[in-house]
Amino acid sequence: MNSKVILSLIIFTNILNALNFTVGSYNVENLFDLINNGTEYKRYIPNTKIWNKKILNIKLTNISKVINDMNVDILALQEIETKEALKLLLKKLPKYKYYKFLKNPNASIGVAIISKYPIINTKTIKIDSFDNYNRPILEATIKIKNKTIKILNNHWNSKRVGEHKRIEYAISLKKYIDNNFEKDEDYIILGDFNSNYNEFIDFINDNKLNNTYGITGINHILNTIIDNKFVLQSTIKEYKKKVLYNLWLELDKQQRYSAIFGSQKNTPDNILLPLGLFDNKNISYVDNSFKVFKPKYLFNHNRIFRWYKYKGYSDHLPIMATFSTKKFQLKPSLKTSSTKKITTLKDLYNSDNLIQNLYLKNVVVLYKNKNNAILKQINGRAIYAFNCAERLKSGYKYNLTIDKLSFFNGLLETKNIKNITILGKVVNYKRFYKDGSKINILNPRYINEIITNLKVIYKKGYFYFNNKRIKVYIPKHFIKLKQKCKYLIKTGHLSIYKGQMQIIIHKKNDIKQLCP
Repeated sequence: MNSKVILSLIIFTNILNALNFTVGSYNVENLFDLINNGTEYKRYIPNTKIWNKKILNIKLTNISKVINDMNVDILALQEIETKEALKLLLKKLPKYKYYKFLKNPNASIGVAIISKYPIINTKTIKIDSFDNYNRPILEATIKIKNKTIKILNNHWNSKRVGEHKRIEYAISLKKYIDNNFEKDEDYIILGDFNSNYNEFIDFINDNKLNNTYGITGINHILNTIIDNKFVLQSTIKEYKKKVLYNLWLELDKQQRYSAIFGSQKNTPDNILLPLGLFDNKNISYVDNSFKVFKPKYLFNHNRIFRWYKYKGYSDHLPIMATFSTKKFQLKPSLKTSSTKKITTLKDLYNSDNLIQNLYLKNVVVLYKNKNNAILKQINGRAIYAFNCAERLKSGYKYNLTIDKLSFFNGLLETKNIKNITILGKVVNYKRFYKDGSKINILNPRYINEIITNLKVIYKKGYFYFNNKRIKVYIPKHFIKLKQKCKYLIKTGHLSIYKGQMQIIIHKKNDIKQLCP
């Protein structure tokens, strides 16, 4: 038998012996036992009308259904009160023979890892803080056949406090990674970070959260971004420092959420991967396997069916991904738009990484208010030019370069325009307005468009129409809308604020009152 045949047999045998396994994370929303430990939240004091054996059994049944239906091999759990509470859950999860629980004795809730594969070692990563209630990070080493993977389960402070508290977790975790892991080591960082994958964009204008001069734990400290650009699969090997790839980047932007607070979709739950899971050694990530587990029963009237009044499941949706002992293979056909070249405004909206100096052709000025304007590429998307449109005229077409791009509470805008070439006046340029009565104005695809011809009723900061509502923003002191009064929107700017679609009325004559 020649060497080529032997080599082929070895490769074929390795493929046959390769093993895929799934890893998930799920915040179960306050699973408490019936033992009074003195650290319970008030509503979970045992043996009361609010929390008793009957109600606990409903909670256990509901959560175990989700976990059984997920059918992942390794699962990180958050918001488990005690080991006793975890054991009650595991009675309904016979497939998970191995588990580990970790909790700060002063805290009300802890974290756990349950597994179908042996947990051969665990460690506690303490949080360097003066806060006696911080939740330590649980590391578990799990044996997959003859290989191992480390799972690091996190539950960071909620957004009731500023970013400085979450940075404490990130710094403690980063120190541990730097001191204990080689650059090519295989580990998975996951859990409830109470931080969006793009937190550095989302929190920047929130004075309560942004008490760290724009620095975030998940993005800047853990290095999921470098120079304000996301680490991508295509770039992860280029960095000398240890960086992490956030799996949310694999999904279309509208599918990126595991929780909804108010009307804002969020990604507090994250799975972060190092270079080691893309280097074709030991264990590899299975490309584009990340998903949110969201069967219909986890929703109620298009809202996440959270635990409330003895019904529901959790205020979080589970997330999961697949890993393999096979070599990592990038699937080009499934690459996200993050890796595509940006040449149009549409590309810019689809991309995760903003670029500077984007040259645009055939841009029409749809609307202008002082030095602000709405710019739209013909047959393309629109962008808001903030305080930089003094050289532009409504109804004219240009070639130009937009610069200093940013998201202001989710709204894409430019703060600098240069290299302006005027192409002439556009006849009937208002034909590019969107008829608000004929489109779904709640669809984010229409962000920065100008709408017209929409009749609404105003009530307490919202416009109501066709059994729907949309938030309205009107600059102070220029107009006061009457409650329960009917209006016609003649020219409205479709915007977004912290994940919620809204209409901006920039000028008094953009809206007409229809009631007395």
